[in-house]
Amino acid sequence: MDMTHMDHMQMEQQTGTSYLWLIIGAVVLMLSIAAYIWASRTRGSILGHMKKKERAAIQKKGRFIKNTAHILIGASIVAFGLFFLQNAGGSTYDVSKLDNNAVIDVTDDKYYGATHTEEPIHYEMKIPTSGPHNPHDIQFGFYTDFPGYPYLVHNMEHGDIIIYYREDASDMLKEHLKYLAKFRKAGSGILAVPNKDIPDGSEVVVTAWTKTMKLDKFDDAKVGTFINRYINQGPEKIPASVRQGGGTM
Repeated sequence: MDMTHMDHMQMEQQTGTSYLWLIIGAVVLMLSIAAYIWASRTRGSILGHMKKKERAAIQKKGRFIKNTAHILIGASIVAFGLFFLQNAGGSTYDVSKLDNNAVIDVTDDKYYGATHTEEPIHYEMKIPTSGPHNPHDIQFGFYTDFPGYPYLVHNMEHGDIIIYYREDASDMLKEHLKYLAKFRKAGSGILAVPNKDIPDGSEVVVTAWTKTMKLDKFDDAKVGTFINRYINQGPEKIPASVRQGGGTM
């Protein structure tokens, strides 16, 4: 699958919305500064026309511009506040807050290497947890299209957790997976991905680098335990400041 197709896949991301508020705040702030400068120049026009009939009209125009500038400043403060609130909320999605004391049955998978290639890849495992992979990883989050194992294996190499769900999963389960996909630890995150390769009898399959857990029924405590145990445990740990939600390597 090429990167152009990847760019058009449907995916929900909190990060984009958060930075949109930052951009809006910056733009509105610049507009308010421009309005103050305009108001100042209008005041200068008043001083230059003290004896002319246009004075009243210019004063009215100046008041309007200044009031507009006040409104823009207030709007920029709101936008910046929304940005910082959303980013501060990152601590809300700390994996340590998930249930993490369940007994889980995890398979230690064979290691198949970790080379980078853009050539077609044949995986020995039906749902691979290691092996050759694409040089690009993808962003954390909830996916409605299957992005391809070459990308997902790269994510696991960086310590990400992949939760595979059935395409016909219930809306309730999908909503819960969207919630789980917001959790982070250091430079690693969670991806929820639809997958036709989930074996019969399993509702979800949860994977990390060389680790697989199959569940016949989704279990919050077991999934939370798996996440806590294996997130950020891949062979390549990338700082959060570098990964920025995945999709950077």
